Amino acid sequence: MIDEAALAAARAGDALLAAARAAGASRWASYLEPIPDQLRDGELGDLRKVALRARSAYGPKDSVRDALPPAVTAPFRDAVDRLLKELARREAVE
Repeated sequence: MIDEAALAAARAGDALLAAARAAGASRWASYLEPIPDQLRDGELGDLRKVALRARSAYGPKDSVRDALPPAVTAPFRDAVDRLLKELARREAVE
């Protein structure tokens, strides 16, 4: 379940990164660039940190939603939230 959620988040992150590059949002492209690969290839113990970094792109004062369309920002946010829920479930069992 965690692997599937992480891969889904990585795919959504790829789409968001491509949109940032296409829109010329270089600041967001730089911020987002390492995240999809880290979600795809990261160690299980590092996934929470990566997911929280990804989620922090949706801040109340500075948000990727202000620079890019909801068609790409919402799926990434939702996928990262699902990953965080799966990680929380795993931690609750341990």
